[in-house]
Amino acid sequence: MQKNIVLPLFFIPFVFSCKKVPTMTLSEIEDAVNKSSTKIIEKTVSKPYDGSKKVPGINGGVWNSTISADPKTFNQLIAERDGSSNAIVAMMTDYLAEYNAVTGEWEPRGASFKIEVDEKNKTLTVHFEIAENMYWSYFKKSEKRPVTSEDIVWWYDNIAGNPEFQSSGYGGQFVTMPDGSQKRIEAKIIDDRHFDFIYPRIVSDPILFSNTDFKPCWIYKEALEKNGIEGVKNLFSIDIDVNTIPSCGRFFLTEYFPSQRLVFTKNPDFHIKDSEGNTAIYYEQEICQIVDNENTSYLLFKQGNLESYSPQPEQLADIINSQNSDYTVFNSEGSLGSQFWAFNENPANKNEPYYEWFTKKEFRQAMSCLLNRDRIINQTYRGLAEAKYNVFPKANPYYNPEIELKYKYDIEKAKSLLSSIGIKQDGNGVMRDSKGREIEFDLAIASSANVTNDIAQIIYDECKSVGIKVNVRQTDFQKMVEMLTATYDWQSLIIGLGSNVFPSQGTNVWPTSGNLHLWYPFQKKPATDWEARLDYVYNEGCYTVDPVLSQKLWDEFQNILLEQCPFIYLVCPRSFYAINNRWDFSNFYFDNFNGALTEYVYLRLE
Repeated sequence: MQKNIVLPLFFIPFVFSCKKVPTMTLSEIEDAVNKSSTKIIEKTVSKPYDGSKKVPGINGGVWNSTISADPKTFNQLIAERDGSSNAIVAMMTDYLAEYNAVTGEWEPRGASFKIEVDEKNKTLTVHFEIAENMYWSYFKKSEKRPVTSEDIVWWYDNIAGNPEFQSSGYGGQFVTMPDGSQKRIEAKIIDDRHFDFIYPRIVSDPILFSNTDFKPCWIYKEALEKNGIEGVKNLFSIDIDVNTIPSCGRFFLTEYFPSQRLVFTKNPDFHIKDSEGNTAIYYEQEICQIVDNENTSYLLFKQGNLESYSPQPEQLADIINSQNSDYTVFNSEGSLGSQFWAFNENPANKNEPYYEWFTKKEFRQAMSCLLNRDRIINQTYRGLAEAKYNVFPKANPYYNPEIELKYKYDIEKAKSLLSSIGIKQDGNGVMRDSKGREIEFDLAIASSANVTNDIAQIIYDECKSVGIKVNVRQTDFQKMVEMLTATYDWQSLIIGLGSNVFPSQGTNVWPTSGNLHLWYPFQKKPATDWEARLDYVYNEGCYTVDPVLSQKLWDEFQNILLEQCPFIYLVCPRSFYAINNRWDFSNFYFDNFNGALTEYVYLRLE
């Protein structure tokens, strides 16, 4: 049986050089798409990170970039909930450790570490030592303050460790003991530069659990002591003088003009040095324009006013065929993560008809069978993507190619699954449940995501073909976050949460008690038997060091999710990244694990 491939009219001129489009079969169209995809890859450069050491660079230059929205805050707690804000705050801080995907090992970044396992007591301690040359400093001020253990431990105990703050890090502070009880991971200050994370049981990846960024705790501590929780939340609002924000990261935020731009200036006190002892940031400033339209960013890049650009699928032909001496386009394999389609199973909405449908696994499985990934790949991504039928990406050490989703695109199977729970088409082809209610629900997507809108329209079309009405609702992203974490008044949505590169990632997503257990968060006890089993398997996997036993646990974990379909994964698109040729590419890499590594780029010699 031929695949159902719908090709948009605006794509046809890219595939065929003649003005009149000949009549083609679906298989011929698919073959043309594949050939076009091959040509695109051939015209781009592949340069994944290979473990090479960075070469010393040349100081100077300005990196011009864009961001899609104004920051909502400069507060490190509040920024957790907003992508734009978090990206800005991250420029002024750093992490304890970083993962080297080439070696498969964690490496020191802001601190060195040593893992001590106590086999007798079945406990584990991670000893950290903060880098000697790390400082909090201010732009154009002589004031400097060493980063200390308190910056990690105080925040861990008093902010992330206080459930009233609803920090995303709260759930990760607890481990489940063999008897089912919860015990907290203790953080302990040894001295100004040394601190420990003490685990009440042995875990499989303690650096992943311990890794965190630095916060200027003395500022937040004073606010908490004087004005309580609201005092902390009110710190570093967007109307403050940005030069009062301390930095231990690569940059200072030195200017902010709402709806116009942010300016970051190189931090000379940044602790990472190159092989010649110089601060390993080579451009002097980053000017980040605030633009709410993707086409504006694209135009700015084509005019030479941006240093880099990640093209949308519909822009690929133009940006690649327009390559010249001004820029180079790099490619990476399909992304590790994927957006997914999820359904609200929160009993806060138990009086709504959709709650009754969404809580049946057969309904979710049927929706998966109506998800035409081939059509999404060819119509939206021009063939430059692959269907995601698994939970773990190939980079995950417990990826198993034999574990794959059973509920792939199959309209008849979807009808059969729906029929098994009393949902059938009436005489007019409209799907109705056993109570005669029309199957109709909302699909929320981020209003700024053009590609996601195209995907949502395909879902709408496929569901309509069997008599299901899906109302696509474009929603402000921050509003979507509020619906997921506070109001719970959504129906279904498309969103992404990164990738499961490490199997134990997602301490606030997979356990039923997590604040991002999207379909029903903050459960006091598992609402279903399968979620109870998922809790158990996830926790055991986190604490099992033996790779053979771990593989069995993580295999079961994946099988549960692929059978129950609380998330219906979409596709993994290939990524492309264009960068201005005025930058030397010696320290530049682009792959599906690290993304675009531009931290250490520098200007070319004339």
